[in-house]
Amino acid sequence: MSFQNLGLSEAVIHGVQSMGFMDPTPIQLQAFPLVLAGKDVIGASQTGTGKTAAFMLPLLTKLEQHGKLRVLVLEPTRELAAQVEVASHDYSRFSDIRTTVVYGGVGYGKQSADIQRGTDVLVATPGRLLDFIEQGVISLDTIKHLVLDEADRMLDMGFMPDVRRIIEKCPKERQTLLFSATMPPEIARLIEWALRDPQRIEIGARRSPAETVTHALYPVAASQKFDLLLEILERTQYHSVLIFCRTKVNADRISARLEAAGHTVAVMHSDRSQGERTEALDGFRTGKYEVMVATDIASRGIDVASVTHVINYDVPQHPDDYVHRIGRTGRAQTEGDAFTLMTAEEAPDVTAIERFIGQEIERKKLENFKYVYSLALDDKAKHVVGKAGNIRGGRAGKGYSFGVRRR
Repeated sequence: MSFQNLGLSEAVIHGVQSMGFMDPTPIQLQAFPLVLAGKDVIGASQTGTGKTAAFMLPLLTKLEQHGKLRVLVLEPTRELAAQVEVASHDYSRFSDIRTTVVYGGVGYGKQSADIQRGTDVLVATPGRLLDFIEQGVISLDTIKHLVLDEADRMLDMGFMPDVRRIIEKCPKERQTLLFSATMPPEIARLIEWALRDPQRIEIGARRSPAETVTHALYPVAASQKFDLLLEILERTQYHSVLIFCRTKVNADRISARLEAAGHTVAVMHSDRSQGERTEALDGFRTGKYEVMVATDIASRGIDVASVTHVINYDVPQHPDDYVHRIGRTGRAQTEGDAFTLMTAEEAPDVTAIERFIGQEIERKKLENFKYVYSLALDDKAKHVVGKAGNIRGGRAGKGYSFGVRRR
């Protein structure tokens, strides 16, 4: 089914098709009629399913033309806010609807000027939005549509008190759309308080990684973890690789060592300035950097369609973070690989992840890599892969040829 005959305006249809999208995704097919009908919605879907368009296209259709501020979209990170703003601009390029974004980490001047020029859609992170409200720059009295995107991540980052303050400043008569990958008790309480008779849409199991992603665990001694990472990169044919670390310090350390080994590397974590983060993300998208090293806090803002491999240098401590990390590859039905390096100390976290996703992840060892002994190697790591030392990535017969490093 095409975007025609779904109730969207001609300008919005023209905008989305001009971006190269011809057919709506399943979550969009479910969301469009509910949003257009003014229903409150709870949405849960796997990453890469077209969630932003699922709420933005019908909301832009309802706005029709430029007027007062009527749509507020809350995002947990600067990167996500910037991406949603760009999408809204692209979708509405054939109308006079205006979109403005506000987030922290940069000066107030330009954002304040953009708001005062008038906008229909405001995309914001909670802290910066409250700053502007307290300064009298923004009033939410005219909001008709409120979107709470990535609600569970806003909870994880400690934004929920700010989110509640913002909701209280919006009119009670409004449409509220909430999207959350998981539904912890505090999100359930927020839904009960903020939404009216919400309709629920869900595409895919929230705990399940995309079926197009192949998983593998590589047990290794802690002292050899970086050496194993280098060896995997050398034996893997990839387009772009996203490496996750638990801490900012480790992300900086790993990126510096990768650069010293000849890789082009971008870094993404919360201590980087907004300019540095924007440059890193743009460079990763365009191929200037073949590798990006990131922490979990930054991971939700990384939306790059061509990531072929995700490597968990550190096993995530929270199982749902594993799903979000590897969701950066295998997007929109393309294939991807997710490799996790595991020390003996991280084995309990792996067990928790396997329980969470409902499947065992295959343990693998690199042939001809000189392992030192570790308890991790005794834990089901008996499957030696890769003839002549090449990683096959679990996709024999599908055109994957591992062993030639793509630069």
